[in-house]
Amino acid sequence: MPDRVVDYLTAAVSELGVTHIFGVDGANIEDLYDAIFDAGGHPAGIVAKHEFSAATMADGYARSTGGLGVVAATSGGGAMNLVAGLAESYTSRVPVLALIGQPPTSLEGQGAFQDSSGLAESFDATALFATISRYCARVTDPAELPGQFAAAVAAAEEGGPAVLLLPKDVQQQAMPETGTGAEQERVLARRNATPATASTNTIAEELAAARRTGKVVIIAGDQVARDHARAELAELVTALDASIGLAPDAKDVYANTGPGYCGVAGSMGHAELREALASASACLLIGTRLPVTARAGLEAVIADIPVLSIGALPPYPAALHVTGTDLAATIRDLLPRLDATPAAATAPAADLTPMPVPGAAGPGLRYRTVVEAIQRELPTGADIFADAGNTGASVVHYLRVPEGGRFVVALGMGGMGYAFGAGIGSAFARHDAADGPHRTIVIAGDGAFYMHGMELHTAIEHDLPITFVVFNNNAHAMCVTREQLYYRDRYSFNRFRTAQLGAGIAAMFPGLPARTVDDPDDLTDALRGSFAATGPSFVEIVCDPDEIPPFLPFLSTIDASRSTP
Repeated sequence: MPDRVVDYLTAAVSELGVTHIFGVDGANIEDLYDAIFDAGGHPAGIVAKHEFSAATMADGYARSTGGLGVVAATSGGGAMNLVAGLAESYTSRVPVLALIGQPPTSLEGQGAFQDSSGLAESFDATALFATISRYCARVTDPAELPGQFAAAVAAAEEGGPAVLLLPKDVQQQAMPETGTGAEQERVLARRNATPATASTNTIAEELAAARRTGKVVIIAGDQVARDHARAELAELVTALDASIGLAPDAKDVYANTGPGYCGVAGSMGHAELREALASASACLLIGTRLPVTARAGLEAVIADIPVLSIGALPPYPAALHVTGTDLAATIRDLLPRLDATPAAATAPAADLTPMPVPGAAGPGLRYRTVVEAIQRELPTGADIFADAGNTGASVVHYLRVPEGGRFVVALGMGGMGYAFGAGIGSAFARHDAADGPHRTIVIAGDGAFYMHGMELHTAIEHDLPITFVVFNNNAHAMCVTREQLYYRDRYSFNRFRTAQLGAGIAAMFPGLPARTVDDPDDLTDALRGSFAATGPSFVEIVCDPDEIPPFLPFLSTIDASRSTP
């Protein structure tokens, strides 16, 4: 039996198959790192440069593995820095366990440094984290920890963060010598649980009726990835002879060149999906609530057809919904209930039509040129992490995800800089994957880089196979676009002085492959060399802050202004 609370936690996390704990050390969490050392690095302790990035590393790890991500932080400012990252995991329903140190219980309400007990007018960390977690508990008795740990993991696996607040003196206390295996077994057994199947008959009947009058269109979301349901989704598409589109944050759940593929849904989406829905007899949502980013431009066509849904939560549009917390099991249950009539050969993937964007006359390379070059040079099975803003919109719209690769864009909170930590967390998980090593490609803008791009130091320290592609337009370009479109271009708070990121990074980290591309003729060689590196690499792409990205709200505003007398 482990001696201390922190030893118990380290062993319990390892037993769940978690290989890395991401965090930033500090006085009130240092005992956990001591336990990690005593455990021989199983799991490994990875120290980030900032707690937000540590949280996104755990988030990215969870998204890539389909398992649990774990983050650790100390009290006070360290704990507060987790909030934005955990809020993303909460909104996107990503299973993350946060282990957060607290001052000793004897000092709570007594003026302790970084007191967040809620006593003596200190703020209440339990109340704060309860709003962005599925479970939050302050651990005060080691005897209660096994139950609290099991409850936290079970809540996280429902989709979202769980938080355990750990006072320093409690971390150091001995665990009682009682068995704890039962709680762990219950947590592990959840992964083999099957959902209730009664309502899938209704979905099957509705699909049969729809197929008698026309074609079904599926829109799939990121729960498919979390539930390891990619194979089942592909089988469903074939069984229904369906067309399929993907939510912007789910581009890796179905082959982007597969049968029936019609592109991305929503504000960064494709006309082919909208046209398929316009002639469809029903729309089946799989693992997506269809938020605004996934339904923009589709509201009118969806309103005219039956909408069916299978997923952890009901969608935002009105729909006939069946709750499925394990999509792989739910789809397997649905398939034999479908009409046994053999499906016709599903149509091949559509040739997607890019959104027509206004021409740009400014300096540097164009978004589409760069993304299509990245597409051509991507290594087999590459994992893509796209950040927020004009860069992210361009990647979502133009890039087809390679077979076997992962694609992540944070649309829950849309926090700038998310992709740096998330990509690093995923690289730890995927570096030694059973299907071979995967190179991770982080694609972000310079604004995101200034927020959390220095996490590349963590990638360098661990020699991770990751390339950082930074679009440098010396601006918060999406904000510049909004100033132009919605505020008559009278000013800009969002243009920066020129910075030479590639040269700066090369000087800061000698030996790191770092390139700057400001000429399209140099792009292919720069990308090819960077993707071929064995460890980290960095590419700066000089681009135009005034270029309009493929983003429907912007393009609709431009079209409306042209038609206004």
